[in-house]
Amino acid sequence: MTLTSLAQASYVVAAVLFVLSLAGLSKQETARRGNLLGMAGMVLALAATVILALDQSERSVLVTALLIAMVFAIGAGFGIWRARTVEMTQMPELIAILHSFVGLAAVLVGFNSHLTEHGDAIHQVEVFLGVFIGAVTFTGSIVAFLKLSARMKSRPLTLPGRNLLNLGAVVASAGLLGWYIATDSLLPLGIMTAIALLLGFHLVAAIGGGDMPVVVSMLNSYSGWAAAAAGLMLSNDLLIVTGALVGSSGAILSYLMCKAMNRAFLSVILGGFGAEGGTASSAGEQGEHREVLAPEVAETLAGASSVIIVPGYGMAVAQAQHAVRELADLIEANGAEVSFAIHPVAGRMPGHMNVLLAEANVPYDKLVEMDDINQTIDTVDACIVIGANDVVNPAAREDEGSPIYGMPIIEADRARNVFVLKRSMASGFAGIPNPLFYRSNTRMVFGDAKETIEILVEEFKD
Repeated sequence: MTLTSLAQASYVVAAVLFVLSLAGLSKQETARRGNLLGMAGMVLALAATVILALDQSERSVLVTALLIAMVFAIGAGFGIWRARTVEMTQMPELIAILHSFVGLAAVLVGFNSHLTEHGDAIHQVEVFLGVFIGAVTFTGSIVAFLKLSARMKSRPLTLPGRNLLNLGAVVASAGLLGWYIATDSLLPLGIMTAIALLLGFHLVAAIGGGDMPVVVSMLNSYSGWAAAAAGLMLSNDLLIVTGALVGSSGAILSYLMCKAMNRAFLSVILGGFGAEGGTASSAGEQGEHREVLAPEVAETLAGASSVIIVPGYGMAVAQAQHAVRELADLIEANGAEVSFAIHPVAGRMPGHMNVLLAEANVPYDKLVEMDDINQTIDTVDACIVIGANDVVNPAAREDEGSPIYGMPIIEADRARNVFVLKRSMASGFAGIPNPLFYRSNTRMVFGDAKETIEILVEEFKD
């Protein structure tokens, strides 16, 4: 068997491992195995690529090996550094910026393919589409990173005629494709790249903060299609298969999340197309909130027979998941039933809360989906909302003028007693006041979530 044949066979095995990895990631119980299978597939794919590069390179084997080693050292060094230093709260923006790398890679591969290979019209279309998708992914992911890291306002950018601007960019790019095929010139490719970069920026900038988890999933899909396009340009079967897997799975996840949020899929994908602007009631019109201290909360929890914990981004910021797990164990030991209510878009990325709670070894059967928890929440003695805001906002159910109206929420306001752990009365990531804070059955507990939970833990131990 030649080295090329060995590499191609390795690609097939790697592709199978990637499929098995996706299957494993579909369930929490098998997610760890799915990650391991994906890692094994990537190691095999990288090894096969190195073998191909050494076998087909026109340079000496030593020079090629040194170049590959240099690239590996830079990439692995950056990856290890970020993996060791990133906080759990920074995971969404890290994912967004990594998507931008995939988009940039597709753009660079496209320009390299144009300069080094002069194929037929089909190849030109591959180059053009690869650069277009990559450029949109690149700037869109950067905007998502800036929004998620609070370096850019989460409010949507609503330019006059924004939908026509997006449509105009696509139509102009289609015209440039015809020019590019006819002349094989670098000029139309360069003009299209500039347009696509602006389009990617505008598409994501026009999406509000409340929809950012869907944006992360959407950009994941875009990065997959960009990788598949790069695979077509490089005639790399594994890159095509892997990109298609990522692209299709990301698109399906985005659709499911839009459905869960009662959002139009095309509205989010097209940068807010068809989205209606709404104005939520101001916080001053809500009434007076009621504040309690942790010992009073502990007293109520001690007499409860059922407790629901609703985790949100604030729990991630405070790194309170381990303390929350300890509190849940103590409440259960006191004779109460404890469940964790999981909203599909709580946090800043899909599955954010699941990851946090899994890190704290919260049993999977304690995690209850939104639809199931809402069926029995009116019988719950106490509901503890930890740093969640938009996903428990009754305005989504009651205020037709609210930007989040129609979005399914965890109906925490229906519980007999609601305790909201927050640092202040500030609105959530979507910038919308929350009427829950002013309900007669709601009590606000101000302070750092981890410190508050730790006080509750000590109260139960005493």
